[in-house]
Amino acid sequence: MNSKNSKISVAQIGTKHGHAEGVLQVMLENDDVEVKGIFEPDINRVEELKNLNEYPWNKVIFFEHQDQVFLDPTIKAVASEGNNFESLAQTYEILKSGKHVFYDKPAGDNFDDFLSCIKIAKQKNLFIQMGYMFRKHDGFTKIAEIISQGKIGNVFNIRANMSTNILPEGLNGEIQISKHQGGILFDLGGHMIDQIVYFLGRPNKIYSFLRRDISSIKNYSDNTLAVFEFDKSIATIEINSRTINHMKTRRFEVYGENGTLILEPFEPAQFLQINLKKSNDSLPIEEEYYSDSITLTDKPRYVESFDSFIKSIKGLKKPDRTLEHEVLVQETLLRATNSIIN
Repeated sequence: MNSKNSKISVAQIGTKHGHAEGVLQVMLENDDVEVKGIFEPDINRVEELKNLNEYPWNKVIFFEHQDQVFLDPTIKAVASEGNNFESLAQTYEILKSGKHVFYDKPAGDNFDDFLSCIKIAKQKNLFIQMGYMFRKHDGFTKIAEIISQGKIGNVFNIRANMSTNILPEGLNGEIQISKHQGGILFDLGGHMIDQIVYFLGRPNKIYSFLRRDISSIKNYSDNTLAVFEFDKSIATIEINSRTINHMKTRRFEVYGENGTLILEPFEPAQFLQINLKKSNDSLPIEEEYYSDSITLTDKPRYVESFDSFIKSIKGLKKPDRTLEHEVLVQETLLRATNSIIN
């Protein structure tokens, strides 16, 4: 067991994920963490980052071989930040070496390989924490609290939109994403699925519309809709890759028998709109509806989530999500992209 006051030595494998830079910065700025270095298998990429001479890349050592991570017993955890074609295999090797892993989304295209990672984690008592970035978001945590307290009654509908606006080229552009079944839904859908299945559980059936309506890139789903059917509720996720001023249009709506919760936009976090029926015991009896807008704290991405990961390693708290939840999110994502047949 690690001392609760000691620093946890960590490393990073991969630099090509869209969140790789942000996660590295968070690790460098966490007082409970010592960053030992990074291994990036692409030598040209290493030279590119070194030549930038910019924070945070100029504050870390680049290892020449992955065994400098795997065979170092002082390194207790690794951030898996390769692109989506390499990160699943890298995560498997990280776990095999006996280290906890902060694994950035999504968990690859091969569900069986991800289950192999889960199996190793259970055998070795290791943590796998997926990098879904809204688990500590002030709006989503307040929604979770309100639902769990029963204030809006049974939830019968959730609507989510997490569209983006990206270029064809680049490490995380449309050309790269087009290599994955489901396109932009595969790339971003997990963030919303992470929330939806946390509230509603496993969908009975998923219906997906994976269209190419905007981009000139063949076999690329750029305009997507997934409908999730539960026993007594439905949920929808809309994601496209060409929404103008997309951060202002991202939203998450929850509809219950006794109230509604609307989060729009959710980055930056601003307000959570709440509407409740008068039957709610906390309201004056003469009010038919209670409506309010709760001011939210706009927290930086990854900071609290990674800190929670470190605290779990130290034995200070349980993980925010179970391994079973991580499996459910990935299975649901791959069902939505038709990589797993419903």
